[in-house]
Formats: sequence, C-alpha cells, structure tokens
Amino acid sequence: MRLFLATTSIDDIRWAADAGLIDGVVATPTVIASEAPQADAREVIAGIVRETRLTVCASVPAVSAAEIVRGARDLRKLTERLIVAVPFIEDAVPAIRRLAADGITVAATLVYSAAQGILAARAGAAMVTVSIDTLDMVGSDGMEVLRQLRGSFDHSGAECDIAAAGPGSAASFAAAAAAGADAAVVTPEVLRSLLQHPLTDRGLDRFLVAVARRPKARRQK
Repeated sequence: MRLFLATTSIDDIRWAADAGLIDGVVATPTVIASEAPQADAREVIAGIVRETRLTVCASVPAVSAAEIVRGARDLRKLTERLIVAVPFIEDAVPAIRRLAADGITVAATLVYSAAQGILAARAGAAMVTVSIDTLDMVGSDGMEVLRQLRGSFDHSGAECDIAAAGPGSAASFAAAAAAGADAAVVTPEVLRSLLQHPLTDRGLDRFLVAVARRPKARRQK
C-alpha cells in the first residue's frame, strides 16, 4: 500500500522520504490552511516540489469545472509529478474528464459511498479518496465502503486506485489495507505512531539490559 503524507512541513517530508516510508505528499487547501494559514498556497506547493521528487497531491480552491481545469493546468507547470484533487460534486465532475484527457492525474475527493467512487472512476479519476475517519465519526462504516469499491473495481477491471484518508491508528491503518486500499493518507503524527508498539518498547528495554550485562571483551596485548 502506498503512503501519502498530509503535511506542508519540509522537515517531516524529508524524514519520511529519507526513511523510504512515503510515496507522495498531500498539500490540499485544508492541509495548507491548518499548517500555514498565512502562506500562499501555490508557493507552498512550489516549495515542496523543489525539496522533493515525490508525487504531490494538490487541489485548486475552486468548485466550478472551468476554474478547476484552469487552476490544475497552472499547477501542472510546477511539476509533472502532480495529482490534482477534485471534489466529487456535480459541478466539478466535467473537470475530472477534461483533466484526464489532458493527461493530468486526478484524485476524486469527498467520496463517501461506493456509488460515488464508481461514478468518479467512470468520469476518469485515477484515484478515489475515501475519508474513513469522517465516515466513522458519523456512524458509517468506512471500511465497508473500501471493500465495496475494491470488489467493484476488481470485478469491472476499472483502472482506478482507492485511497483511505485519515486512518488514525495502527488498527484502522491495517484494516484499510486488508479492505483493499491501494494507498493511505496519514499525518506525520500518525505515521510516527505506526512505528511504535508497547511490546516493541518492552523488547528494546530487555535488549538494552542484556547488552549492558554482557562482559566486555578483553583486548589482546
């Protein structure tokens, strides 16, 4: 499963990239507004592009098809390693097909049902992003949506990836992978938490104690 890091922090991006943990960065207006509210969004994206060779998922602050297409074409000037996030609403659907025809990779966002995901794939989206944390908050089953999409895409042969956005724990992250997600979108905090487990810490403590008790080898004179 591919991993995308939702952040604008260059330090976090470098850490995760150097460790080989991520395949891309998500820098949508929501992420930028939460981490760099006073910054120019295009400049933030340009800075990420300069600092990494990872795929960058970004979006245009617009909802009309014409404005989305125009803004996406402008973002494409920054990098060819671009995924344009387009909200899956009726007014924006034509933009998905137009951008796909231009050879621009599109991720349909605000997808909360298998039906929406199926239609997004038909419109030309190369990826549908399901916010499983949001679905879980309203009492819906995000994992079931992932499973339904996986079954549908496998049955029809649709060339569209499924991204699980917002797994907040190791359990939900693993469940998303088991449900068939091709990618996951996580924050730096969640990514670090996935590296940890209480038993790992306990095992490390035992290892360090065992190492400390070993007699030191005497040097040959």
